[in-house]
Amino acid sequence: MNFKRSVFKFTNFSVLAGSLFFMGCGEKDKTTDTQKTRVIKVSHVFQTSEPTHIYISEAADKINEKLKGEIEFQVYPNGELPSYKDAIELVLRGSDFISVVDPSYIGDYVPDFTALVGPMLYNSYDEYTAVTSSDFVKDLEKQAEAKGIKVLSLDYMFGFRHIVTGKEIVEVEDLKGMKLRVPSSKLWIDTFNALGANPVAMPWSETVSALQQKVIDGTETTYSFMSNSKLYELRKNVSLSGHFLGTGGVYISTKVWDSFTDEQREVIQEEISAAAIRNNKKIVELDESFKSDIVKNGMKFNEVNKVAFQEKTKKVFDEFPGFTPNVYEKLQNEILKVRNK
Repeated sequence: MNFKRSVFKFTNFSVLAGSLFFMGCGEKDKTTDTQKTRVIKVSHVFQTSEPTHIYISEAADKINEKLKGEIEFQVYPNGELPSYKDAIELVLRGSDFISVVDPSYIGDYVPDFTALVGPMLYNSYDEYTAVTSSDFVKDLEKQAEAKGIKVLSLDYMFGFRHIVTGKEIVEVEDLKGMKLRVPSSKLWIDTFNALGANPVAMPWSETVSALQQKVIDGTETTYSFMSNSKLYELRKNVSLSGHFLGTGGVYISTKVWDSFTDEQREVIQEEISAAAIRNNKKIVELDESFKSDIVKNGMKFNEVNKVAFQEKTKKVFDEFPGFTPNVYEKLQNEILKVRNK
């Protein structure tokens, strides 16, 4: 009887051990299968309805289709993953991660990237894309690579920014003492200080209520935000300063980039660049649509004295920490090449 019990126990143990072994093998195989596809997480702060998200997602879908089983791009909008400075730090650490953010955020490592998106530089989207294709910017990209940041694109534009107030702003003097909401950015704050305004740094989420309560006199933003946030219900004048061009860059760790095959790199670069072109075409269309909407709702446009605005903001380039001496002149030379064609 004891012998039978022992045999029974041994047999049960053998079956259990065998089951665990095969389960373990199954888990191992599962892990191996998962590891075959390398996941790259793509982070940005744009809403899902905005062109940058739409076209970055399109690029990701095409990359995933072409590199199926090898690499999978997963896009996270609305700041769901670390963004801004935190995102660039993840890139620098060599994470399987892509950040889509304003070039000024890699300006912390190569300061002239901040100058690239400095105040009162561009009159059109084409001027900006011509400059990003120049030898001057290609050299900046090499400097970024030396720091560990591979620039895949600088060209995901989302519009020029203009000044929204209750009155016309034509001359620089018209801004004197005006409380204008700006992002919490040294570049923005320095720019509006140079123009004689009183910049008030606050999140966009607080801007509408601040306008309603007259905590601020106005704000600066793009046509899309004027329309989507119904700013026409709060302020009626848009002064066409075009003081900044909103644009996003796409960045990945050089370690991660170098770990891809030549074919993988070619596919990724091709799709990211092509999607930027589609994004920018859409932005031109949307600009007209948003302008039409805000005019229909009572907003009025006026031109500003851009030469005077440029003269006042030039000192931002001269005084900003880390900028290369004469970087303003270098950028102007590149822009003039486009204007003189």
